[in-house]
Amino acid sequence: MSPQRPVRLAGVTGMSMAFVGGYVDVIGFVLLFGLFVAHATGNIVMLGVGLAGDASGLATKLLALPVFIATAAAAYALIRWRHAKGQPCEVLVLGLQAVLLLAFMLLTARALPAAGANAPGVMLAGLVGVVAMAVQNVAARVVFAHLAPTTMMTGNVTQIAIDIVDLAVARGRPDEALKARIRKTWPPVLAFALGAMGGALGVLFAGPWSLGLGGVVVAILAALHALRGERS
Repeated sequence: MSPQRPVRLAGVTGMSMAFVGGYVDVIGFVLLFGLFVAHATGNIVMLGVGLAGDASGLATKLLALPVFIATAAAAYALIRWRHAKGQPCEVLVLGLQAVLLLAFMLLTARALPAAGANAPGVMLAGLVGVVAMAVQNVAARVVFAHLAPTTMMTGNVTQIAIDIVDLAVARGRPDEALKARIRKTWPPVLAFALGAMGGALGVLFAGPWSLGLGGVVVAILAALHALRGERS
């Protein structure tokens, strides 16, 4: 296999997962009454908003954090077990997330339209979305740790700001380490932003069925990693 192919697949994986992160989070937030399926931080903030007076979806937001933590722990335990046996995890985590995203789409389509955020169908759909994105968060930190984060853009944007200063100090002649950081950091931010805009368009034109694109993108990534494994 050409040494360029793993590098290209890594780049495609990072940008595609970041796109899915932005895409799914926007759709979930718009359709499921302000639920962040990919961001525990966002749900903690929205929980505070609920306690301050807007109680819409409070039960789901209360459940989202323990469900996220439990899923992340289970996914990490599975990854550790696979690693202990010397087995790769890329296809496993991507395939699992693809299935969960498609289940999220079907449950959301079934639950909507709903009278409110506390409808059982809405709660179930939202929590399945949280499970799907918890898998991505763990995969990003453990399986794809060599890539920039694909769901939490605050760190990436902060790193870009730092790199801009370092680039200015270097007077446009960065060293290899700085070049590598710049190449690693900005593509996921761009992809996440494109995903967020794509999610908005998806809601407008396809409603809950637009979630299918996220599942398809992750499934394609799983297939690409499976093919790489067969060729290596």
